[in-house]
Amino acid sequence: MNTSFNTSDSPKRSSLMGTFLKVVVPLVVSVGLCWVMFSSIDFGEMMAVIRRDCDFRWIGLMLLLSLVPMVLRALRWGIQLRAVGMNPPVRVLVYSIVGCYSLNLVFPRFGEVWRTGYVAYRSQKPFATVFGSMIADRFADLLTVLLMLGGTLVVARGPIVDFVRTYPDAYQKLLAIATSPWLWAAGIALLAAAWWLLAKSRNHFIGKLRGFLSGLWEGFAAIARMEHKWAWLGLTFAIWGCYFIQMVVAFNAFPVIRELVMNSGLVVVLVCFVLTAISMGIPSNGGIGPYQTTLLFGLLLFLPATQSAMTAAGLTPITTEAFRLTAIAFGNVIIASQTLSLILLGLLVFLGIALDKHPR
Repeated sequence: MNTSFNTSDSPKRSSLMGTFLKVVVPLVVSVGLCWVMFSSIDFGEMMAVIRRDCDFRWIGLMLLLSLVPMVLRALRWGIQLRAVGMNPPVRVLVYSIVGCYSLNLVFPRFGEVWRTGYVAYRSQKPFATVFGSMIADRFADLLTVLLMLGGTLVVARGPIVDFVRTYPDAYQKLLAIATSPWLWAAGIALLAAAWWLLAKSRNHFIGKLRGFLSGLWEGFAAIARMEHKWAWLGLTFAIWGCYFIQMVVAFNAFPVIRELVMNSGLVVVLVCFVLTAISMGIPSNGGIGPYQTTLLFGLLLFLPATQSAMTAAGLTPITTEAFRLTAIAFGNVIIASQTLSLILLGLLVFLGIALDKHPR
């Protein structure tokens, strides 16, 4: 009797856990980070900064440019899908990309499942086939972000070290941790344990994880076998290049932020770009919370250099508090405008899908 009860109750527990991970955790992350950010500032003052300083023409241009990588993503995914015998219309792929982003505002990561199901239905192909291609698509983005992170750490090493050294106690602790033989030994032990579990364990969950990782590798390996690999690679560079250009454009919206770039160069934009790209991997609703937090951190890295330049020029340097208020306002304008844009685009896309009478 106990066995029967546990078996029937298992799907319920699994469903509750899935809901908790997909809805509750991202919502808590978004609300928590927003509370931490706003609890120390005057919301009215922030809105005054936005009304006084923000040039929304640059924000509008940024939003127009955001349409380009969506189309490029659709074209890139089309190349991968043709490698597994599918050739959906570009219109369908663009619908899937925009709809994915819109749904992720409400249910993080559900958008990827939806876009897989939608393309599989329209193409009359197995869900698993499309899902493997989608996983490879996202994994390619992960590798791109990791490569950009490595390059950024080299390019921006000076400002990062200078910033950390302004907190000597924290710097010494971080240095001690990074050079600790115990940390490296623990890391090697964890990697060995993970390898043993994946290779030898007969646990059901580990088996599913092993199958998932195997499918992930097979999906990504298909990229090496597909036709038009160079076109796919070129589209990948173009997608992330467009994202970077969007951020360069947005940095002109606030005079104080633009001044930061003039003093320290495009490395400011690069650091913020990579940090915000990483933040999108944190479970949250459309990046709300993690995006502004990482953007603020990236901007603060370069504030000391700007303050020194202003002092050397005989100007009164901007205070850290005033800069922080502007930086938070800047991040909120970006994320709010992008969210509103995705909502409007999502409504148009789902209207287009509803009017689409051709299942094939």
